Amino acid sequence: MTPLPKRRFSTRRQGKKRASIKLALPKLVKCKSCGQMKKSHTICKNCGK
Repeated sequence: MTPLPKRRFSTRRQGKKRASIKLALPKLVKCKSCGQMKKSHTICKNCGK
């Protein structure tokens, strides 16, 4: 049998890979009718427009 590697990736490569996977905050815009902050391209929860 041939020898097998202990790890697929080194810990440094693993950390670089995990550093790029992160949560992004939702982009908020001001509603034109009521001025409340809402997600872009969605209906305003406050006024319904």
